[in-house]
This record gives sequence, C-alpha cells and structure tokens, in this order.
Amino acid sequence: MADVAEEMDLQVEAKNQKEMDLARMRHSAAHVMAQAVLEKFPDAKLAIGPAIDTGFYYDFDLPRSLTPEDLDGIEQRMKEIAAEGHTFERDEIPRDEAVDFFKDQPYKLELIEDLPDDEVISRFTHDDFVDLCRGPHVEDTSKIGHVRLLSVAGAYWRGDENRPMLQRIYGTAWPSEQELEEFLQKLEEAQRRDHRRLGRELDLFSVNNDIGAGLILWHPKGAMVRHLVERFETDEHLKRGYDIVYTPHIASQAIYQKSGHLETYSENMYSPMDIEGSPFYLKPMNCPGHVMIFNSDVRSYRDLPVRYAELGTVYRYERSGTLHGMLRVRGFTQDDAHIFCRPDQLQDEIAGVVDLAMYFADVFGYEFEVFLATKPEKSIGSDENWEKATKALADALASKGLEYHVEEGEGAFYGPKIDIKFLDSLGREWTGPTIQVDFNLPERFDANYIGEDGNRHRVAMIHRTVLGSMERFVGGLIEHFAGAFPVWLAPIQALIVPIADRHADYANQVAQRLQDAGLRVEVDDGSDRMQAKIRRGQMQQIPYMLVVGDKEAEADAVAVRLRTNENLGPMPIDDFLSNAHQVINSKSLELMPE
Repeated sequence: MADVAEEMDLQVEAKNQKEMDLARMRHSAAHVMAQAVLEKFPDAKLAIGPAIDTGFYYDFDLPRSLTPEDLDGIEQRMKEIAAEGHTFERDEIPRDEAVDFFKDQPYKLELIEDLPDDEVISRFTHDDFVDLCRGPHVEDTSKIGHVRLLSVAGAYWRGDENRPMLQRIYGTAWPSEQELEEFLQKLEEAQRRDHRRLGRELDLFSVNNDIGAGLILWHPKGAMVRHLVERFETDEHLKRGYDIVYTPHIASQAIYQKSGHLETYSENMYSPMDIEGSPFYLKPMNCPGHVMIFNSDVRSYRDLPVRYAELGTVYRYERSGTLHGMLRVRGFTQDDAHIFCRPDQLQDEIAGVVDLAMYFADVFGYEFEVFLATKPEKSIGSDENWEKATKALADALASKGLEYHVEEGEGAFYGPKIDIKFLDSLGREWTGPTIQVDFNLPERFDANYIGEDGNRHRVAMIHRTVLGSMERFVGGLIEHFAGAFPVWLAPIQALIVPIADRHADYANQVAQRLQDAGLRVEVDDGSDRMQAKIRRGQMQQIPYMLVVGDKEAEADAVAVRLRTNENLGPMPIDDFLSNAHQVINSKSLELMPE
C-alpha cells in the first residue's frame, strides 16, 4: 500500500512539474508576443499577459483594430525572436524607478500603484523588451516551444465594463509540434461542438437582447431536454429520501442580512426593489429559504437527517464581458439541496451524495476527477469542527474507493468541500458536483435539534449540487454529445419518412402507434425527396429515421436508418419498439441494444 501511495505521489509531482513548465514557457511566449506587437505598434500600451490553461494571452491598447493579417505577421516575428535565443534576465528596482521607467505605460503604472508598499518590484528583459513581471520564465526565447496565435477578442481592463476596452490576443505554445497539432485538432473539434452554434442549428435555445443578456430562452426542443434531465433527477432524489421544496424568487433584505450574503456577496446580487417601503432582492441562493423551512418546526435527533431538494431559480449579476451562452448566465436554475443532520451522520450523508454524483456521471457518460478543499487562512468555526468535517469528507470518499487531490486552503470560509469535475468526450473539465460542510448558516440562523439528552444541539449542514445549473449542464451536454443526445434525451426520437404521398396515411398511423408507446415522433410528409428528408433528420441528430413505403405498409414494418447513417433495413414495428424501449429505459448511450 505504501508503494502505491508513493507511486501516486510521484505521478502527482510529475504532473505538477509539467504544468509549471508549460506555464513558464507560455508566459515567456506572451512576453515575446508583446515585443512583436510593440515593434509593429510603437505607441501600444501594454496591460497584462498571463499563461492560461490552454496557452496565453496579452491585452493591448492599440491605435486600430487588429486583422488576421496582423496576427500572421506577429506570429512570424515571434518565431524570429525565438530563434535568436535571447535570455530572460530579472532585476529588482525601487518603486520610484519603476514608476519613472513605465511612465509611458498607464496600465503598468496602475499595477505598480496597487502593489503593497513592501512588495518587491521586478522586471524581466529579453533582447530590448522590458516588462513589469514577477516571472518565472524559461532560460531564453528559443525555449518557448511551438507557438500559434489563435484569435483576438475584446477585454475590459480588469474586467470592468466602465474601464477601457482592450484587444486581447490569444495564443498557445507547446513543447513539440505534435502536441501543438493535437491541440489545434481538439480546438477545431471543440468549435464544431460549440453549444451556441449547435443551439441555433438544432433550435434548442436563444438569447435576446430585448429580454436581456445572460437570460436564456428555452425553445421547445431545448426545453424538452431540460425537462427530461429534471424529471430524471427529481425521481432519483425522491428514491434517495429527499423532500422536494420550493422557495420564492424574491425575499426581503432581512433574510440576506441574517445569512451574511449582503456582507460577502452583495456585488453579485441585483439591486433591491422597493415593495411597500421595504427592500426586496432577487434571490442569489436557495439556502436561506431551506434553513427557514427546517427551523419552522422543532426537530428531534430521530427526525434527522432532513434532506431538502429544490430546482431553484436564482439570479446573480455577472459582468457582461464574462457572459458565455448557457455556460455563464445571470439567471439559472440549479439542482440545489441541503442536508441537515447530526454530526455523527455527516460521513454517511456525504457518501450518499458522492454515490449519487457517481451514478449521474455514469448515466451521462462523463469521467470525473475528485478534489478535497481544506481550511483556508480566513475561516469561521473551531479547529475541532473543521477537523471533523474534513475527516468526514475524506472518509466518505475513501468509503467509495475514490482517489482525490487535496487542495490545501481552498475550502470556503465556512467549511471544507468536495469538488467533482466532469471530464467530457474531449477530456475538458466541467464544473460538476460540489459538497460543502457549513458551520456558518446553522450558527447565524440558530438551527438546532433536540438530542437524545433532551438538550438543544447545533445541526450539521451540507450544501450540495450534483448537476449544477440546468443552463450550464445542458450547455455542457450539447458539447459533450455534439448535439447527438442519447435516445432517452433526444427531443425528437424518431422521424417517419413516407417514400411517396400515398404512404402518408400509413406514416401517420405508425407515428400514432409510436406516440401511444411513449416515443417522441414527427412525420416529414413534405414534398422533398426521401434522401433529403433522411439527411435533414440526421443533421437534426434525430436517432431514428423510419422509412415507410408499400412493402413496410404490407408487413406492418418500418425501414430503420440511424443518425449515424447505418441502414438496419426493414423491421416489424413491435421489434423496433422493443429495441427502442430497451435503449430508452436503460438510458443507454447506444442507439440499439448491444
């Protein structure tokens, strides 16, 4: 066992080292890019240029908008600078010298002004380019690897829409040309799967500026996918002993003062509305309402655990520059739940949530990684409670045989947490289940139970979401499946295609029969040729195209085509229904039974 643990530690260490090496290389590439931009635009104002997970970017204030031709020229100049092998040299300078040196760079001056008085100010030089920077960097420019500039986007300075709009150049860098090509291929596939494009093509959702940015309009097909996810999830919660609750979309200021949200979260809340002289807020969280439901009655230790689940719609202010289709929105519905239990029940309750999360990951075809976030520097609650809660989280993961990464000091100020990241079909991470132990709200709301000793005891509280927000989860599903949802989730499961006009009556009879059996069906009885109808159904990612003509009508059958273009040929309707029901009821990711 010790050898296994040691091997795991070595693997983690190697992974961390690789990530640090990549970040150093990419940050160095950002400096080289800034040099190339400054050579092309001598009056350019430089902002920041960090490494990111997929590469790097740098923000510039430029005299004109960049073109694709500009990017090509900048990339070529970067390759020339890299080949020259200029060393990166670091030096530290006094604050007044730094201010004088960067006097023509207003964004750098602002960064310097915001540094603490005792902060060491350093800069890095390569060739004749100098930048304010902490580092680290590679040894010289020849080590920046294989570089490709990807795109230009607008970015507000410091993410504030009231500040100047800058031009952000995104790039990527990899140690080898093969890794670069693999990344570009994956990037191309990710663009093909972009949920915003597929949302339009498959008529799933839209965003309308007259309604408001960050607010999703669910079209019938997208709404059907959401409905099926929610129904499945609700049924599963009921099986696992949750009670369904609902809380209002607005609440008085008093509740958010008591919960602490006005102290710690007000910048993400919408402005209050006046109702009969009292301020009310759109709710940013469901938890205060759930605590109030728990506190509406005296609870005995025998009553616990109490599990409240709500598909609750919340509203949070997100800056316009951060909004992104269904993935970053201002109004969303999340599968929120709160568990109130005795301290000795914590581990079992956490294990139950982990089990639910693993089941959902399997149903939707996600791999996952698990992280345990521990006590941060600023926290509330006793060390003893933190230790108990962290141990309960760790023991619950161990009881499920799950490996996990420890994120030291990354817990919430009110308690430790488990974060589970879903990995999609391209290996990308998506925010998934989160399980948090909370010391704060039970204290603020005086949430208690009567113990076996007849005394009042503080209840233990678990916050948890499994799928997260429906908007983000469905947006992720669109990309995960490239719009080709499993049969049980497909908005339309079968398209009936009559070969000729005289077959329309039989097509409608088949459709009615399938609908009566619970399938979602459409008939394409338009004037287009059969192959065009089949192709259109495949482009709409409908799982089954059922062609009907004279032979099928005589045999009480359908000719089955799959959206994958596989032709299964004629099949009795009862046999097709049996196969389809088997796939649907098992929530299989396949189109036909294995």
